Amino acid sequence: MEKKKLIKIFDKQAKRYEKSKETLKQQRMRNSLISKAEGEVLELAVGAGANFPYYQQGVTVTATDFSEAMLEKAKISARNNNVDAKFICSDLEEISFERHSFDTIVSTLSFCSYENPLFMMEKIQQWCKPGGKILLLEHGISNNRFVAILQKILNPLLFRTIGCHHTRNILEMTQQSGLFVERVESHYFNIVHVIWAKPGDKIHKVI
Repeated sequence: MEKKKLIKIFDKQAKRYEKSKETLKQQRMRNSLISKAEGEVLELAVGAGANFPYYQQGVTVTATDFSEAMLEKAKISARNNNVDAKFICSDLEEISFERHSFDTIVSTLSFCSYENPLFMMEKIQQWCKPGGKILLLEHGISNNRFVAILQKILNPLLFRTIGCHHTRNILEMTQQSGLFVERVESHYFNIVHVIWAKPGDKIHKVI
């Protein structure tokens, strides 16, 4: 799918993202992850700012997204939650930051949309400081056979309508990227993974 078309899909969903109400379990997953962010934070694909209620005081967030409509909603959430944030409207697969720029990198539900998610996982390890934190909440293919079959059937339709792949193997991707995973929690038939990690010692590509 052309990137311009993908951006339009997310622009149209901005109001729905802003108004969506998560379950208590989903809120707890976000809190357990985002509350661990420290220092200078890079948040990938911030969307409507669903993570802002969970950041601790003292962090500074660089929030990125390729959808201007999403960023407008995120700015409101940042103000409402007293988060010190600056916003960048850019395609993350094309953007560049200096090596070791951030203490923490956060991604929640963004790796389903990248054209080259493994490349992005390698890039964020370059951007994170050695010993820094990489905090991920991502969804992908289930290890339940019947759920996975349904995901594969629905995936083409879901990508066309909401811009999201449902068949990526997130845990396998973390291994391939060289990410050092400290802890994983999996939910909903092992579709959703909460991952606490650090940059690996060996990065496959030099960004």
